[in-house]
Amino acid sequence: MTWREAMRRALYGENGFYLRERPRGHFRTSVSATPAFGRAVLRLLTTVDDTLGRPARLDLVDVGSGDGSLLTQVLHAAAGTPAAGRLHPVAVDLSPRPADLDPAVTWSATLPESITGLVVANEWLDNIPLDVVEAAPCGPRVVLVDPATGAERLGGPPDEADARWLARWWPLGATGRRAEVGRPRDAAWAAVIRRLAGGLAVAADYAHAAGGRPPGGTLAGYRDGARVPAVPDGSCDITAHVALDACAAAGERAGATATTLRTQRDALRELGVVGARPPLALAGTDPGGYLRALARAGEDAELIDPAGLGGFGWLSQWRR
Repeated sequence: MTWREAMRRALYGENGFYLRERPRGHFRTSVSATPAFGRAVLRLLTTVDDTLGRPARLDLVDVGSGDGSLLTQVLHAAAGTPAAGRLHPVAVDLSPRPADLDPAVTWSATLPESITGLVVANEWLDNIPLDVVEAAPCGPRVVLVDPATGAERLGGPPDEADARWLARWWPLGATGRRAEVGRPRDAAWAAVIRRLAGGLAVAADYAHAAGGRPPGGTLAGYRDGARVPAVPDGSCDITAHVALDACAAAGERAGATATTLRTQRDALRELGVVGARPPLALAGTDPGGYLRALARAGEDAELIDPAGLGGFGWLSQWRR
């Protein structure tokens, strides 16, 4: 079958990986790494709230929420702030609602029809199933996969819409080169933007851009914190990096009025996540405060490490 169908079944089909597993059990995300990410999201939410004129209801939608940790972090950090009483947190995920999740959080399998506030999609787009195409002597061919073993063979040519996407966003070039057709990710992101009545949507993910696409593609599997062969049998996460520049263009066609595409490092540093060590003199006057500040600096540093989480792509799009 196509990789798109194999991924869909493996991740979201009956007893699929994401219907029975929580992401934090298999890989480290910005949310699971440190509550500093939640604090940064709260600062961004405050900016959105002020820009929108402090609406009566302020939505915070976490797409691909996993176990709801991000919303839990933001709710905790928002206590006592001007937004606290107006905040409406929504977790969007296909998995069952965690039993211990804060009752203030709405759990849903689908996006809200209308959103006024902030949408965060942290490592969501990379798990949206897509097709893989390989350049053959006779032209581009769709890669077919045996879901039980991961064995592959080439099928027929991509359909016209996918061929157009490839020509615009990921030209294949030499025989043997591969591309992952990001058109389903574009459509998913455009659906988010269309639901924004007003506010900001952010996608943070493994990403690449035109001119720097990997010639062999990025398809990979993860299980129990380790990279494993990408066998779409439901036993592991199946992921592929995101052409965020193509998603940005799709968002603009869907109504986004302003777009910023940068690294997570740059985005979070603008939100005050700098990773600066506290002055050593503080250790002499306030040893406890020094240790807390040192720990917080370490948390910040992990989020903005350009060789790690800080190297993620960060797509921000406003709709006003």
